[in-house]
Amino acid sequence: MSSTTSGMVCGHHHLYSTLARGMPAPPTRPVDFRSILEQIWWRLDVELDLETIRWSAMLGAVEALMSGTTGIVDHHESPNAIEGSLDVIADACAEVGVRVVCSYGVTERHGVDGGRRGLAENERFIRAGGRGMVGVHAAFTCSDGLLDDAAGLARDLGVGMHIHVAEGPDDRDAGRRLRGIAAPDWLLVHCVGLEEPLPGRIAHNPRSNMNNAVGYARPARFGESVVLGTDGIGSDMLEEFRLAYVAHRSDDVTASPETAWAWLTNGHDLIPECRDDSVTWSYDMADSAWHVAFTPGVRALRVESATGEVLLDNGRPTRVDLAEVRAKAAEAAQNLFRRLS
Repeated sequence: MSSTTSGMVCGHHHLYSTLARGMPAPPTRPVDFRSILEQIWWRLDVELDLETIRWSAMLGAVEALMSGTTGIVDHHESPNAIEGSLDVIADACAEVGVRVVCSYGVTERHGVDGGRRGLAENERFIRAGGRGMVGVHAAFTCSDGLLDDAAGLARDLGVGMHIHVAEGPDDRDAGRRLRGIAAPDWLLVHCVGLEEPLPGRIAHNPRSNMNNAVGYARPARFGESVVLGTDGIGSDMLEEFRLAYVAHRSDDVTASPETAWAWLTNGHDLIPECRDDSVTWSYDMADSAWHVAFTPGVRALRVESATGEVLLDNGRPTRVDLAEVRAKAAEAAQNLFRRLS
């Protein structure tokens, strides 16, 4: 028995992190969120080149498709390979058949010029016809001037801004700094420590928040504006839904899985075409929040795009060779790990 749903949407991803699995241990053991950033992610992103980005995005897109996810809202950073990076990600996803909304996360961690180059990459990509948002890493790694410029660029381009907000204690002041420039078309990621609502959608990433020990965001307090993301830990949105429900339930014993299911389906507001994609699942009640919440192991068997193209057949992608993608990604990962060592 099987059932069919629309394609899933990952409301916040970091495709560049796909190859991080198995990376060398950091020089010192992280003990809090800031040291996790410094010892893991900020070490990783400076070593990325365009070839690594390509295979990381390709493998991430393949794994998304195999999880029934046909749309990804991506947030990218590669300080030593900024120019052209969004094209590489978009092209890799297109080759697999997964829709993607790209953004480059601007930051001044590497100086004012690095922030300007990030803004330029967002602008270049979107003005050239790329589907994107203006990305910002987080307020605590940007000056007020860069935040204002990014918000202004987003307005000029007619797109939203994609930004981490109050994920950890270093960014606790984000709400105050963004108040007055935030807009309804913004995508505000994490919001664990956000005390007062800002305009925009909230991207809730329960697995990542637990993994980084930053606390529970209590996303239900933001009403109907919540979508689900993975923050780079894969693209299995049914699994993220289950975790979102359990986390909600652990905070509020009256919580229903229907709330987390709404967060999941709200992703279609970010990439509406995914509503018209068709995913056939290995379980006959994959369209029921109450069933999926308590049924692990549900697999995507077939994905058909809105245009009628079969993108996944018998659990395998049709446009690319799965073995080749995995082999090329493994090779790219080993090259990355050597640089990290």
